[in-house]
Amino acid sequence: MKKVIVGMSGGVDSSVAAILLKEQGYEVEGLFMRNWDSMVNNDILGNPDLNKNDICPQEKDYNDALAVCKKLDIPLHRVDFVKEYWDYVFTYFLDELKKGRTPNPDIMCNKFIKFDLFIKEAKKLGADYIATGHYARLKNGRLLRGKDNNKDQTYFLCQLSNNQLKNVLFPVGDLEKPVVREIAKKYKLSTADKKDSTGICFIGERNFTNFLKNYLPNQKGKIVDIDTKKIVGEHYGLMYYTIGQRKGIGLSGNKEKLFVVGKDVKNNILYVSFGSDSEFLYSDEAILEEMNFISDQRPTFCTAKFRYRQKDIPVTIEYIDEKHIKVKYDRVRAVTPGQACVLYLGEECLGGGIIKEVRKENQKLWYL
Repeated sequence: MKKVIVGMSGGVDSSVAAILLKEQGYEVEGLFMRNWDSMVNNDILGNPDLNKNDICPQEKDYNDALAVCKKLDIPLHRVDFVKEYWDYVFTYFLDELKKGRTPNPDIMCNKFIKFDLFIKEAKKLGADYIATGHYARLKNGRLLRGKDNNKDQTYFLCQLSNNQLKNVLFPVGDLEKPVVREIAKKYKLSTADKKDSTGICFIGERNFTNFLKNYLPNQKGKIVDIDTKKIVGEHYGLMYYTIGQRKGIGLSGNKEKLFVVGKDVKNNILYVSFGSDSEFLYSDEAILEEMNFISDQRPTFCTAKFRYRQKDIPVTIEYIDEKHIKVKYDRVRAVTPGQACVLYLGEECLGGGIIKEVRKENQKLWYL
């Protein structure tokens, strides 16, 4: 009997993944990762749970995972990657924010923690396979979108290598979310109606503005109307804003909608523009760095997502070198440095890179 170690997060998806594997005849064991410690990591400001006489969210998740494993009569192991998460994921997150970019810690968490350190730990436990609750599929070595288009998570797996995906199972990848919840209810699991996790990977929901004050100095600066070059207000730190943002900018009383269109980190200026169709929001090509291909295919034409759950956008690819490509497209809104651009050919996720430079009409956008 082949042994599978399931990454038990305390959520419904990993719970049902364990159920499906047991039904398929595998020897199943769970492994819970603890990657964040609020006290050790000085996670005080913006953390609502520290104001309650209650256990922290990470312990709640562990208790939920433990309850599920007891219900399914499978062992649950536990491992701490608090230091590694800080070194490989959270430090990257803070460094990107300092550069004025918009990072995606979930992607790096998958690359360095869930599909690296976790796999090594699972092998110590004698695993033939590891499994997670991701909505994705693997077929003949190809990474395919999850059947549930609304939940597909291949975007977050774009930095994985073929080697990392060997002996990996995605049991819920062929299911839609409502079906997953029904299976959990059938087994009367406590996680059946648990809401999906939100916020930063393994950290959870925070007051983002206050949360970052724990780690980065708050530097106020000018908000400038990019069309008129006039100062229209004061921002409370460039790290709190992202390209295309409309709410929470701190300006009110304007009849037209206002959007963030750029950042000048050197001079600490936030650029905004009035009107949702501002030309400053649009670009037609981008340079990607840290390009990672999961697939052997290197197409000239495919589709791309510049953010999670975005509709597929047709792109033309120009290969620069092993780690850099240029993607060309027709007038796409709010392409953001630091975010991932993930490439697809039909159902297959080819891989992805990090948006380094955003361009229009063969010129780098000076305000990004």
